[in-house]
Amino acid sequence: MDIESARHAFVTGGASGIGRGIAEALADAGVRVTIADIDRPGAETVAATRPGDFTGLGLDVRDRQAWRDAKARSEERFGPVDILVNNAGIGFNGRDFADLDPEVFDRIVDIDLTGVFNGISTFAADLRDRGRGHIVNTASVMALTAGAPGRGAYSAAKSAVVAMSEALRQEMAPHGVGVSVLCPGLVRSNLDGNTTRLGGQVEDVAHIKGDGSLGMDPAEAGARVVHGIARDLPYILTHPHYLSHVDARMDVLRRSFAEAAEFA
Repeated sequence: MDIESARHAFVTGGASGIGRGIAEALADAGVRVTIADIDRPGAETVAATRPGDFTGLGLDVRDRQAWRDAKARSEERFGPVDILVNNAGIGFNGRDFADLDPEVFDRIVDIDLTGVFNGISTFAADLRDRGRGHIVNTASVMALTAGAPGRGAYSAAKSAVVAMSEALRQEMAPHGVGVSVLCPGLVRSNLDGNTTRLGGQVEDVAHIKGDGSLGMDPAEAGARVVHGIARDLPYILTHPHYLSHVDARMDVLRRSFAEAAEFA
């Protein structure tokens, strides 16, 4: 969409990391932003840095009534939402499926997948009815590559976010609403802190890149998201070098289709 025509964006997980980077980039483009986060004091602190551009509120994305309340409060302040960014999430805990506590699996799915659906359920019909706007759902580059030990539940939830976004894009396109799925690689964030805050356990799974850095600056990730919205990209990517991992997965799929054809 034309970013200059957008008046109000609603960003979950906006108090830190990628969410804050997106919120800052949108505000820099002239869009007023509601920062919604499970960490309400954090959201309010960030909002105070740009009081004319931001408003902050607490939101647990698992709570559907809280979503309805947040929509009403944010739109009372800044008017109808034009851009929805379903970014809030928690990370993997380093356990193989065979050793994974079922409650941990449920928590990851509830936040990383159902939380995204709850945002769509709250805002998508209004966007469709007004015939304009954009939705960004945050998945992960791990949703596009072959699964890795210790990250399976996270990858499963994020893969479902990709599939949901692809279907939603087809549903919303005839009504003038764009949909993108953000599949970031490693970006500096508070993901582990949020995972711990919500009762999850974080295990030691390689968070540092081979060059010793701690990931992309959230500001750069945010700029990429704003660019993706403006271009109506179906997939917004941050780390092009992961293409080799995606190719490896696609090669296995192609060989499997070839096997199926030979069997037939």
